[in-house]
Amino acid sequence: MPTYLAFLRAINLGAKRVFPKDDIRRVVGAAGFTDVETHINTGNVRLSTPMRSRTKIEAALESAFAADRGFDVPAIVYSTAEFAEVARVAERLSAERPGLARHYVYLLKDELSDETVDRIMASATPAGEMVVRGRAAHALLRPGYEAGTVDPLGAAKLLGVATNRNLNVVTTLARKWC
Repeated sequence: MPTYLAFLRAINLGAKRVFPKDDIRRVVGAAGFTDVETHINTGNVRLSTPMRSRTKIEAALESAFAADRGFDVPAIVYSTAEFAEVARVAERLSAERPGLARHYVYLLKDELSDETVDRIMASATPAGEMVVRGRAAHALLRPGYEAGTVDPLGAAKLLGVATNRNLNVVTTLARKWC
C-alpha cells in the first residue's frame, strides 16, 4: 500500500488553531488511513492508503480535519519518492551555499506558473534568495537577513497554499519516512 507524507498548514498557532499530534493521528486513522505517524507537533504526518490521487488524499484529510476541529486545515501531500527528492535538492542547495544562516523549505500544494517562478527568483537580495524546484521553494537566507521576519525576501506571498519546514526537519523526515 502506498505511503504518503502530509504537511498541515497553520496549526498550533495561537489558542484557536490548536491541533495536537495525538488528535491528528486519531483523526487521520478515523478517516481510513493506516500506519499513521506524526513527527513533532507542527503537522508532519506519515500515512498509508490505497488511494493514488494526491488531490483526493488532500481532500479527504481536509474534510476530516474540518469536521473534527471546526476550522480549515490545508494539507499538502507528497509521495515518499517526491519528498525524498525535495530533501536531496535541499541538501544540495545548502551544500552549494556554505554559511547560510537559515534554509526553509516551503512545501507547495500546487506547482507554480513559470511567470510566478520568475517573480520569485527575481526576489533575491544580498540577504538571500528563493529557489523553486517543482512543488518546493527553498528560502536560502544568508547571515544578516532580518531574523524574525516572516517573509524576508517578500517572495513567500507568491507561493499560494504552502507551509514551511526548516532544512533539519525536511532531512530528518526523509531519512525517517522515505
